[in-house]
Amino acid sequence: MPRVKDIAALLLVVTASAWAQQPPPKLEPLPEPPPPPPGMELDSEIEPQVTIVRKGEDTVEEYRANGQLYMIKVTPPHGVPYYLYDDVGNGDFTRRDAQDAGIRVPKWVIKRW
Repeated sequence: MPRVKDIAALLLVVTASAWAQQPPPKLEPLPEPPPPPPGMELDSEIEPQVTIVRKGEDTVEEYRANGQLYMIKVTPPHGVPYYLYDDVGNGDFTRRDAQDAGIRVPKWVIKRW
Protein backbone atom coordinates (compact mmCIF):
# COMPACT_ATOMS: atom_id res chain seq x y z
CA MET A 1 0.00 0.00 0.00
CA PRO A 2 1.51 3.39 -0.98
CA ARG A 3 2.28 5.78 1.78
CA VAL A 4 0.98 9.35 1.95
CA LYS A 5 4.52 10.76 1.67
CA ASP A 6 5.13 8.85 -1.57
CA ILE A 7 1.87 10.07 -3.10
CA ALA A 8 2.62 13.69 -2.10
CA ALA A 9 6.10 13.49 -3.62
CA LEU A 10 4.69 12.02 -6.86
CA LEU A 11 2.09 14.79 -7.10
CA LEU A 12 4.79 17.41 -6.51
CA VAL A 13 6.97 15.99 -9.30
CA VAL A 14 4.07 15.81 -11.78
CA THR A 15 2.91 19.34 -10.95
CA ALA A 16 6.43 20.79 -11.17
CA SER A 17 7.11 19.15 -14.54
CA ALA A 18 3.79 20.45 -15.96
CA TRP A 19 4.55 23.97 -14.68
CA ALA A 20 8.07 23.91 -16.16
CA GLN A 21 6.72 23.09 -19.64
CA GLN A 22 4.69 26.30 -19.92
CA PRO A 23 6.17 28.84 -22.37
CA PRO A 24 7.60 32.06 -20.91
CA PRO A 25 5.43 35.16 -21.19
CA LYS A 26 5.97 37.48 -24.15
CA LEU A 27 8.24 40.36 -23.12
CA GLU A 28 8.40 43.70 -24.88
CA PRO A 29 11.35 46.10 -24.80
CA LEU A 30 11.02 49.20 -22.65
CA PRO A 31 10.65 52.52 -24.44
CA GLU A 32 13.43 55.12 -24.25
CA PRO A 33 13.13 57.46 -21.25
CA PRO A 34 11.94 60.98 -22.06
CA PRO A 35 14.44 63.86 -22.02
CA PRO A 36 14.73 65.92 -18.83
CA PRO A 37 12.46 68.97 -18.57
CA PRO A 38 13.87 72.35 -19.60
CA GLY A 39 16.20 73.84 -17.02
CA MET A 40 17.07 70.46 -15.51
CA GLU A 41 20.08 69.66 -17.70
CA LEU A 42 23.29 68.74 -15.90
CA ASP A 43 25.48 71.75 -15.34
CA SER A 44 29.21 71.04 -15.41
CA GLU A 45 29.82 74.05 -13.13
CA ILE A 46 27.79 72.44 -10.32
CA GLU A 47 29.72 69.16 -10.35
CA PRO A 48 32.90 69.24 -8.23
CA GLN A 49 36.28 69.03 -9.91
CA VAL A 50 38.52 66.42 -8.29
CA THR A 51 42.31 66.53 -8.60
CA ILE A 52 44.30 63.53 -7.35
CA VAL A 53 47.99 64.02 -6.56
CA ARG A 54 50.66 62.04 -4.69
CA LYS A 55 52.54 63.92 -1.97
CA GLY A 56 55.24 61.64 -0.63
CA GLU A 57 53.46 58.40 0.20
CA ASP A 58 50.08 60.10 0.75
CA THR A 59 47.34 60.29 -1.88
CA VAL A 60 45.68 63.72 -1.81
CA GLU A 61 42.31 64.38 -3.47
CA GLU A 62 41.38 68.06 -3.84
CA TYR A 63 37.70 68.90 -4.36
CA ARG A 64 36.79 72.22 -6.00
CA ALA A 65 33.43 73.80 -6.82
CA ASN A 66 33.35 76.90 -9.04
CA GLY A 67 37.16 76.93 -8.87
CA GLN A 68 37.27 77.18 -5.06
CA LEU A 69 38.94 74.46 -2.98
CA TYR A 70 36.48 73.31 -0.29
CA MET A 71 37.62 69.81 0.74
CA ILE A 72 40.81 67.75 0.78
CA LYS A 73 40.89 63.99 1.34
CA VAL A 74 44.26 62.64 2.46
CA THR A 75 44.85 58.88 2.32
CA PRO A 76 48.12 57.87 4.04
CA PRO A 77 49.88 54.57 3.23
CA HIS A 78 48.16 52.76 6.12
CA GLY A 79 44.83 53.44 4.34
CA VAL A 80 42.77 55.31 6.96
CA PRO A 81 41.78 58.59 5.25
CA TYR A 82 41.09 61.92 6.91
CA TYR A 83 39.40 65.00 5.52
CA LEU A 84 40.18 68.71 5.63
CA TYR A 85 37.12 70.96 5.20
CA ASP A 86 36.86 74.69 4.52
CA ASP A 87 33.45 75.26 6.11
CA VAL A 88 33.38 79.04 5.78
CA GLY A 89 35.25 79.53 2.50
CA ASN A 90 38.11 81.63 3.87
CA GLY A 91 40.93 79.10 3.33
CA ASP A 92 41.07 77.81 6.92
CA PHE A 93 40.70 74.02 6.89
CA THR A 94 39.55 71.89 9.82
CA ARG A 95 40.39 68.20 10.09
CA ARG A 96 37.74 65.50 10.37
CA ASP A 97 38.52 61.82 10.52
CA ALA A 98 36.49 59.19 8.67
CA GLN A 99 35.15 57.90 12.01
CA ASP A 100 34.01 61.40 13.06
CA ALA A 101 30.23 61.20 12.98
CA GLY A 102 28.83 64.30 14.58
CA ILE A 103 26.02 66.64 13.69
CA ARG A 104 27.07 69.03 10.95
CA VAL A 105 25.47 72.46 10.92
CA PRO A 106 25.00 73.72 7.36
CA LYS A 107 27.09 76.80 6.65
CA TRP A 108 25.83 78.07 3.32
CA VAL A 109 27.13 81.29 1.88
CA ILE A 110 24.13 83.54 1.26
CA LYS A 111 25.95 86.57 -0.14
CA ARG A 112 29.53 87.60 -0.73
CA TRP A 113 30.82 91.12 -1.28
